[in-house]
Amino acid sequence: MSAKPKVWIARKLSDATLERAARDYDVIINMDDGLSNADQIVAMSAKVDAIIPCHSEHFTEEVANRLDPRLKIIANHSVGVDHCNLPALKARGIAVTNTPDVLSDATAEIAMLLMLGAARHAVKGDHLVRSSEWDFWSPSFMVGKQVTGARLGIIGMGRVGQAFARKARGFDMKIHYYNRSRLAPDSEAGAAFHETIESLLAVSDFLSLHCPATPETTGLMNAERLAQLPEGAILINTARGALVDEAALIEAVTNGHLAAAGLDCFVTEPGGNPDFAKHQNIFMLPHIGSATTRTRDAMGFRALDNLDAFFRGDTPKDLL
Repeated sequence: MSAKPKVWIARKLSDATLERAARDYDVIINMDDGLSNADQIVAMSAKVDAIIPCHSEHFTEEVANRLDPRLKIIANHSVGVDHCNLPALKARGIAVTNTPDVLSDATAEIAMLLMLGAARHAVKGDHLVRSSEWDFWSPSFMVGKQVTGARLGIIGMGRVGQAFARKARGFDMKIHYYNRSRLAPDSEAGAAFHETIESLLAVSDFLSLHCPATPETTGLMNAERLAQLPEGAILINTARGALVDEAALIEAVTNGHLAAAGLDCFVTEPGGNPDFAKHQNIFMLPHIGSATTRTRDAMGFRALDNLDAFFRGDTPKDLL
């Protein structure tokens, strides 16, 4: 019997994922769950046939060029692959996969939480009650922005964007979107398509980002575009921190043009932006969009499905 392929699992994944992986592969698991630097990634590439990383492990061009020829596939435990230099990895003959579909609803739930939390002063309200400082009430106390019936703009109407739109319709929101291409009518489900981002911004009481981070989308929401949102608009980001010019966002919140923001991702992760913490109308979460038991199991199984296909000689479903 031939030896099982050897796989390095770079972070501590769900118990169900690790159990299945250990059954089917010769695994090395990073049970300490710490980040691995470039040298550690390169060193591991000489010991294994496959790596299952998360978005926290970076396969830059420099890393890709140093990877050992033994490594045959990187099966990402993530949808986004902005941490991978795909051309450099392809040039080395290394297959790369991701895990689409399975985390759309969980991430859309977090987008909804961020939208509601930002609109209804969740940070300030929680602090007042938790700190025993709540000693006042009046009709003008903690008045926020109503979500029901508002106009929602979505940039990036892929799986997560569409899942968020379905949930937002439960609040009778009017859905507008910008995408690289217009959706088919059944997928559009009555949403209004905009051919330019600028057109979308003008009608977005709430704007939610669901597009990938690429060189073209880095800094997508800069000072100029933030200024084109309606007065009192709210920005939601569950995609990637690189999409937002954080200094411009702070300025827009500070000067009152934006009423609030809800963020699950940041330019610097982990850690975020300490300047955001000065603003109680910025509602923040530590990049937990897909953090449910069901979704993390599904992501792990999807990564393993891709490995299974690769090592039996088939094309992985999610080959990039």
